[in-house]
Amino acid sequence: MSRERFVVHLPVLAADLATARRFARAITRAVGFLPDVDRGETTVSAEDAQFVRHRVFCDSLLDGGHRCGRTADHDGPCVPLDQQ
Repeated sequence: MSRERFVVHLPVLAADLATARRFARAITRAVGFLPDVDRGETTVSAEDAQFVRHRVFCDSLLDGGHRCGRTADHDGPCVPLDQQ
């Protein structure tokens, strides 16, 4: 049986974009144990501008096929998700 990708929209209340991103990181990390959740693709958008998405995680491809798990706007070098 072939599987497809879907996006789950979960509206939340937050004071600003930075707070919404932190909330999204917490939610994503809480469900990160599920093998079918693509944590790196987590985005946040305003309810009235859902076509403008803001990345939550850097998700850059690193050596060995790992992905960076730091925030999208991090300073310094990327760090593999499993070393955070």
